[in-house]
Amino acid sequence: FRDLGKLKEAELCHRKAIALNPNFAEAHSNLGNILRDLGELKEAEICHHKAIELDPHFANAHLNLGNIFRDLGKLKEAELCHRKAIEINPHFAIAHCNLGNILRDLGELKEAELCHRKAIEINPYFANAHLNLGNTLSDNGKLQEAFNSFLKVIEINPTFSNIYPSLTRFLQ
Repeated sequence: FRDLGKLKEAELCHRKAIALNPNFAEAHSNLGNILRDLGELKEAEICHHKAIELDPHFANAHLNLGNIFRDLGKLKEAELCHRKAIEINPHFAIAHCNLGNILRDLGELKEAELCHRKAIEINPYFANAHLNLGNTLSDNGKLQEAFNSFLKVIEINPTFSNIYPSLTRFLQ
């Protein structure tokens, strides 16, 4: 249901799954993602904490909790959650990419760049990681490298619309 945009139906299904099996960590985490989509961040946070309590090695739950913290403006907490997700699964490209975004928000551009590069090393076709690397490089004054990263996004996915605002800065 969530993929179809039917968030309330998806919420009800996950609540039923949890009622049937309260120890199902993935259901708690999925419910947290649905609640985040609905803008219910505090309840979403509780769901992800519960998922982690049930399965401390559930990297996705740490990542999802980190996303909630970032939404709430709690960047240091978000950073710690993403670092924990990476500790659990060092090949978790999205966690590296998200950590890079958080570090960029914190002004730690060199470390942010390293995180984006690690995400790309893990998955060279991860267009969003190339976009985020380009934005970080641009912030750090490495304009040619940034432009090359943006071109790589288009090479990977020409219909990736998020690239065009970043790319147009270079065409003005």
